Amino acid sequence: MSQLRRAAVSVPSNVADGQVRRSAAEFSQFLSVSLGSLAELEMQPIIASKLGIAAGGEVDPLLDRIHELQKMSHSLRSKLATAH
Repeated sequence: MSQLRRAAVSVPSNVADGQVRRSAAEFSQFLSVSLGSLAELEMQPIIASKLGIAAGGEVDPLLDRIHELQKMSHSLRSKLATAH
């Protein structure tokens, strides 16, 4: 659980940190770190489900939300890349 909490806090923290940077390239780098944390968040419930610690009914809605955040982050990073 502590690993999940750290990753969950890391996502918005990196977005906020990147947003105040001076360039789109720096912001994009922080979004990449945020995406790494989202990947970690995605994997933890999958592992918990495979180990029988969590049921699919608990995991699926969480994964749906994580996937939506991943899409939004990828989209923002793409827009930053074209803004140069």
